[in-house]
Amino acid sequence: MSQAATDDVQRVRAQAKWVRMSARKARLVLDHIRGRSVPEARTILAFTPRAAAVEIEKVLRSAVANAEANHGLDGDELIVESAYADEGPTLKRWRARARGRVNRVRKRTCHVTLVLAEVPEPIRPARRSRSRKQEPSEAPAQEKPAEQKSSRAKPRASTRRKKKEGAAA
Repeated sequence: MSQAATDDVQRVRAQAKWVRMSARKARLVLDHIRGRSVPEARTILAFTPRAAAVEIEKVLRSAVANAEANHGLDGDELIVESAYADEGPTLKRWRARARGRVNRVRKRTCHVTLVLAEVPEPIRPARRSRSRKQEPSEAPAQEKPAEQKSSRAKPRASTRRKKKEGAAA
């Protein structure tokens, strides 16, 4: 049985097909938002100067709208669980070159998919209560940091002297 069938996290998916952009260029932007919250992903896409950010932002808005309308979820409480761009069909065109030759022009497309999921609530471990045996040992523990501070300062000063002496010689 797959993991998706066993957990209770709701997932929402949105896909933009035949986007006129290479999958490689779209993946560069998708790597920035994968695993982030929706408000954070929106901010990143708004300030990303690549053309792919505009197309991906449309898909993100569509996924959030799907979550709110179809599943009754709050869009700001979702995270981008997975984001990927698959290659679509390539349009092949020709460009005239010198001496009667041609070059092939490949106009690549891709399919952008975003999957949003609810933020899992963290499971907090129960706090341990302190026993009375540990209380008397707290006083010596407070003296140790003072000793560590003095021992930390000495090697720094000695290494500086050694460096100065080495540079002067």
